[in-house]
Amino acid sequence: MDKHHVNWEHYRVVLAVLEEGSLSAAARALGLTQPTVGRQVEALERALGVTLFTRSQTGLTPTVSALALKPFAENLKMTAAALERTIPAEANDVRGTVRLTASEVVGTEILPPILADLKYAHPGLKIELVLSDQNQDLLNRDADIAIRMAQPTQDVLVAKRIGNVTLGLYAHQRYLQQQGTPQTVADLTQHSLIGFDTILPYMRPILAQFPFLQRESFSLRVDNSVAQLAAIRAGFGIGICQDHLARREQALVHLLPEAFAVEFPVWLVMHEDLKRMARYRAVFEFVAGRLGEMVGK
Repeated sequence: MDKHHVNWEHYRVVLAVLEEGSLSAAARALGLTQPTVGRQVEALERALGVTLFTRSQTGLTPTVSALALKPFAENLKMTAAALERTIPAEANDVRGTVRLTASEVVGTEILPPILADLKYAHPGLKIELVLSDQNQDLLNRDADIAIRMAQPTQDVLVAKRIGNVTLGLYAHQRYLQQQGTPQTVADLTQHSLIGFDTILPYMRPILAQFPFLQRESFSLRVDNSVAQLAAIRAGFGIGICQDHLARREQALVHLLPEAFAVEFPVWLVMHEDLKRMARYRAVFEFVAGRLGEMVGK
């Protein structure tokens, strides 16, 4: 046997023989049979190329090699015991780091008060927040938990449908007072529209349904959705906003609701391996509950 591929269990067995004084006593202490203990001792001797015990009618006598090995085997035993204590504690304790990803608007406008309350509920948590309008790869653990606007298709992901968000066209009262209020979709060509610079995959169904949303028609082009929302609030022009966010501000006016309305499902997603860990379950359930209250069922 290659000494670089020694089974660590063999060291545990040899240590038990050193501590108990015989193969039979070590077998009882480990819950193994005496022949199994004898085979593992012999396997370690072959792997290391040394004799660990001399056999006689009076029993086993440890060699110099065995006595030299003993303190290192004791360290292995203590490390294994610490692992056995740590892993269940880690699995059941709501503390440690959780990496959460969401869109820029959700992460900026919706999540901060939720995360603040989460921190009060579980002070031992540390949150890493990744904001991106492109999906992070949960399979490769780019994030632990994701808020998404599309149902995941991978079987290894745990997904919970939270509700729906609807998008509408909005403008600030100040802009409408100066430029007038569009009465039809055709009127939008006479207004300052706020939109994207680069087409992302989630936009394609919207563009197919509403062809007036073309890059060339936008007076302000910016791929950052938070900047788009800020421009709407500042009175730059007409842009797309989540309805539940717009309802927070009386100065924002909903335009052409019969002509333009887009609905997205909201999903909370994590890898199924993480559901056995308390901190991931706690964050998942807390965020799901609070998001449900905000976006509706």
